[in-house]
Amino acid sequence: MLPTFLRLPLLYSLMLLMGFTLFMPSLEGLFRTIFPHLNRVIYQQTSFLNLLLSHVALVLSSTIISSLIGVTLGIIVTRKIALKFKAIVEIVAAIGQTFPPVAVLAIAAPLTGFGPTPAIIALVMYGLLPIIQSTITGLSQVPVVVTNSAKGIGMTGVQYFIYVELPLALPVILSGIRTSTIINVGTTAIASSAGVSTLGSPIFIGLSGFNNAYVLQGAIIVGF
Repeated sequence: MLPTFLRLPLLYSLMLLMGFTLFMPSLEGLFRTIFPHLNRVIYQQTSFLNLLLSHVALVLSSTIISSLIGVTLGIIVTRKIALKFKAIVEIVAAIGQTFPPVAVLAIAAPLTGFGPTPAIIALVMYGLLPIIQSTITGLSQVPVVVTNSAKGIGMTGVQYFIYVELPLALPVILSGIRTSTIINVGTTAIASSAGVSTLGSPIFIGLSGFNNAYVLQGAIIVGF
């Protein structure tokens, strides 16, 4: 029987991702068989490993920014002095997620220039909602009996937040950050339309050059 860690789907996905990333050029014969009419069947502008590293860097940077903004806003609007802004913040975050990332890129690129900046703006806007919602939910679900017990032993508001409220809400907050990260992993591929190297680059170049081999290679790696 296989050890537990060898039965994890995530492990197999990572192995396949690294396999295709490192050895995609070795499949040239296969792609040439599938697409015999194409002169170039392997994406060669840069290595797939460089695309993967750039993709991951963009996901991490946008997720960190989304987390800082989303968790901070979630904490603020769950305080008594700012409860009236809770609905407004949730609505604004929800509206931000309704805008297609491509539309945000189209607006931001002329203002900030092509590159990672408009891509990060779009990804941050798209990833804020689940983080804000999970932060608000986690902080709002702290049992009343726990709150009363903390007050009963003389905890200050800051002590209660640091030692009681935040630790209890942390699992829910982390689930929101995880959801936001998953969303951004797929959405980051669209950032290639703003001139950023990501795993979506082969797809966009393939579509513009009518090279289905490039499109397939990009789709395979993004899929993992």
